[in-house]
Amino acid sequence: MSDVKVSKEIKEVKETKGLKMFGMPLHVYAIFAVVMVAGLATETISTDLAGGFAILFFLGITFGEIGDRIPVWKEYIGGGAILAFLGAAYLVYQGILPERYVDSTTNFMASTGFLTLFITVLITGSILSVNRKLLIKSFAGYIPAILGGVAGAMLLGGIGGLFIGVPFKDVVMRYVLPVMGGGNGGGAIPLSEIWHQVTGESQEGYYSFAIAILTIANIVAIFSGALLNKLGEQRPSLTGNGSDLIRNESAYIDTAEKQEKKITNREIAAGLVLATMFFALGRLFSGYLLPTIGGVVIHQYAYMVVFVAIFNAMGMIPEELKMGAKKLQTFFTGQFIWVIMAGVGIAYTDLGELFAAITLGNVFIATLIVFGAIIGSGFIGYLVGFYPIDTAVTAGLCMANRGGSGDLAVLGAAKRMDLISYGQIASRLGGGMVLIIASVLFSIFV
Repeated sequence: MSDVKVSKEIKEVKETKGLKMFGMPLHVYAIFAVVMVAGLATETISTDLAGGFAILFFLGITFGEIGDRIPVWKEYIGGGAILAFLGAAYLVYQGILPERYVDSTTNFMASTGFLTLFITVLITGSILSVNRKLLIKSFAGYIPAILGGVAGAMLLGGIGGLFIGVPFKDVVMRYVLPVMGGGNGGGAIPLSEIWHQVTGESQEGYYSFAIAILTIANIVAIFSGALLNKLGEQRPSLTGNGSDLIRNESAYIDTAEKQEKKITNREIAAGLVLATMFFALGRLFSGYLLPTIGGVVIHQYAYMVVFVAIFNAMGMIPEELKMGAKKLQTFFTGQFIWVIMAGVGIAYTDLGELFAAITLGNVFIATLIVFGAIIGSGFIGYLVGFYPIDTAVTAGLCMANRGGSGDLAVLGAAKRMDLISYGQIASRLGGGMVLIIASVLFSIFV
């Protein structure tokens, strides 16, 4: 076969792929789109699980495919994942998406628990897929990286405050702690309660300002994740491409351990069983056996991370089941990421709240806090043997966002969804550490 003929066939294959939307030929997607637009316009789409999937697939695929095709957007802004997130949020903000579907999507993501299932599968698969020696080393060095991110956020945030006349202690109490506190439910809300208990001042006043700053920082963190991904493409030595945090990981893994076994669909299904088991175990401890440690509430995902890591480190899960969990995680991250991003945009993002909070001073300080978290966590991560970019994404940006939904948005933009377990450590355990720090600093500064 001549080179010219081979080149022609390759070109034809690429052109054929270019006409597909989410693996579907263009005419099949067009039929799907027409049906969905008609169903939304007439409000005949159901508000149950099937209807929720249909709406989120439609919005996710449409915005995702467009975002992955816009040259500058896909290279520097985050591609389809970010456009699915922002596009869906914009439809809600403008009132284009009917209210009943906003409510049903929010119910689908939160009450029905698809977001919970997604995070559960990702945590289980990502931790079980890590070599045991690497797992122990990475967890040992991760807490210092988180604290490095908090310190960097305080330093740069404080410098930013000097430029616009905000005292350092106010920057720390009202800006840095809410941003680095692990989100809304695990951060801003309990911080406002601690603020009221320690200072006697208004809980509502503290919370309203904290959530505004957190919202701005969350958006900055998402875009920063996309930029860090681009930096990793240009400087490969700074990143493990989202596969793990440890530099020179081959020193910890035997050649035999790298060889993958063939797994069956039943073992993939068993991976789902494991995910639900670890989720139930996390709920048991967070809701009944040990809900607090030292007065700090421990989130169910934090317990999940700990128990999955223990089971992996002790070799209690057979290799084929670990591979099944990893295969399931890969499927979820590969096929549902646009669905999740569209759902987060609809259910967890209020663009009106964001626009109301935007002032030059707030944006300036929030941006410096996020950059400080990146620099501090990345630097400490490098010192303890981690890749700085991957550490900055997880220990830095996953602290400086709105918790679980923010983690998914950041990791989706950074194309490092496999690091969800580390992101959850940052959001949950790191957020708990920030609450302890806040209790001390509120007493000192006020």
